[in-house]
Amino acid sequence: MLPLAKKMAITVGDPAGVGPEVIAAWAKSAPKQFLERVEVLAHSDFLDTLPAELGKRPIGPADFRAKAGEPSAEGCEIAALALEAAASGCLSGLYSAVITGPISKFEMRKIGFDFPGQTEFFAARWGGKPVMCFAGGELLVSLATWHEPLSEVPSLLGFGRISRAVEAAAELARRLRGADAPRIAVCGLNPHAGEDGLMGREEIDVIDPILNALREKYPNLSRTLPPDTVFARMRRGEFDAVVAMYHDQALAPLKTLEFDRAVNISMNLPFVRTSPDHGTGYSIAGTGAADCSSFSNAVDLAFRLRR
Repeated sequence: MLPLAKKMAITVGDPAGVGPEVIAAWAKSAPKQFLERVEVLAHSDFLDTLPAELGKRPIGPADFRAKAGEPSAEGCEIAALALEAAASGCLSGLYSAVITGPISKFEMRKIGFDFPGQTEFFAARWGGKPVMCFAGGELLVSLATWHEPLSEVPSLLGFGRISRAVEAAAELARRLRGADAPRIAVCGLNPHAGEDGLMGREEIDVIDPILNALREKYPNLSRTLPPDTVFARMRRGEFDAVVAMYHDQALAPLKTLEFDRAVNISMNLPFVRTSPDHGTGYSIAGTGAADCSSFSNAVDLAFRLRR
């Protein structure tokens, strides 16, 4: 655990999205000791609405005013500047972890933010080979690939990607579930995990040989399993964590079951980064319809996982 003097940074995300309102909703109900342990990086107009106990760091022009549901280049610049300030603050020893508000990859690309997502941004600033993970009330999952086209996934699956995903799943199962010898289920890439090669050979030729090599370190690591039943089996208590091969293999069941609770966790980086498992929500921004549960869980997990 880092010294208590170090705060955690909260970045606002896109000011035109639901980021500001979920942060504000969390701040209204959070214990005072939580408020004193974070610093919100956002535009001044928004910071002025937050409780006095919160740490506040103005980002961008003082006269900026966001319009809910209407993304702008100026707002995206503030989102990018907040990310840069949070990343450099961790490197300088100011912050111990980062909780990020949601951004639009499409809108951010317009201002030259050339990262597939915030996970890749922090990897570029801090170094390391990240693993995208998600934690909910019932499900805990790591991904071998995430922001790549599905057509490229088979060629990306190798020892590095799969071993890092297994390691991240095991660490989260130990730290969040108290599993000393984590039971880790690994999804196959193909339908029915390839059906003994009838529906694809990636399991036989690539994935299972890697799992066999990892099993000495992780004795409760499964072979490749049919993806369509893995998450149901985890909910029944058979596994502590799941490793998925690609983005929607993990996110479809996760968001179906735990949309308002799940948290995105960037593992295998020098510092902890979490975020709510939802996007900017432009269509509901400013209406009060956004649920802050996922953001609140993201703050809680950052406190638990920070190094």
